[in-house]
Amino acid sequence: MSKVVVVTSGKGGVGKTTTSANISTGLALEGKKVVAIDFDVGLRNLDLVMGCERRVVYDFVNVIRNEAKLHQALIKDKRVETLYVLPASQTRDKDALDPDGVGRVMDELKQMGFDYIICDSPAGIEKGAQMAMYFADEAIVVTNPEVSSVRDSDRVLGLLASKTGRAESGGAAIKSHLLLTRYSPAMVKRGEMLSVADVLELLGIPLLGVIPESKAILQSSNKGTPAILEPTSDVAQAYLDVVSRFLGEERAQRFIDEEKRGFFGRLFG
Repeated sequence: MSKVVVVTSGKGGVGKTTTSANISTGLALEGKKVVAIDFDVGLRNLDLVMGCERRVVYDFVNVIRNEAKLHQALIKDKRVETLYVLPASQTRDKDALDPDGVGRVMDELKQMGFDYIICDSPAGIEKGAQMAMYFADEAIVVTNPEVSSVRDSDRVLGLLASKTGRAESGGAAIKSHLLLTRYSPAMVKRGEMLSVADVLELLGIPLLGVIPESKAILQSSNKGTPAILEPTSDVAQAYLDVVSRFLGEERAQRFIDEEKRGFFGRLFG
């Protein structure tokens, strides 16, 4: 059975697209058939992060408006056999995402046998973001450890409880997971950043994982290669852990506490 997962957050720049790319890739590496959909109409970036921007011919809006078939717009990843991308339009606005059209595309993707449909939500709480979460079965709420980001995520949790298809039909609530990004234990120790415990207390949803602050994110985005494909980095290890937990495996949380350095590490910094 297909599962629709929205990657969301009220605040921009917290790492939703990076997370969508890495979780989609990680699930595909586990043998799942996965499609990542970019809902950020007018400001698409998922195709850049996934390294397929030059292969975009048709987009999500073309399919919604019956200007192209779904199979024409889907881009198959060259590195992972079961991974696909459905890019957003750069020339339309978010009003092009009508519920009937989006629902039809979702149904067709399910009929094509996709195990996971990952919806990369735009920033904010307006139509694009609400459309990305409307058909969701589960949500990954991406948050930075700062007050404004956490507050915006709390607002998004309210929308997930009231503005989705499940909420309107009186069905079971969407299962929400917390992903904390750009985390620095050293900054937490200095009182410059909220701790994991602080964020969990404020939002009250289960912790899926912690992604450390790392230059590997910027480097991988610039190369168009999801960081999870370079498993030696701490970010790749963190996202691999996240994917395993999402699939139900027990994995200890890492990257929460500052690493203890040995004698020479303390001596030479």
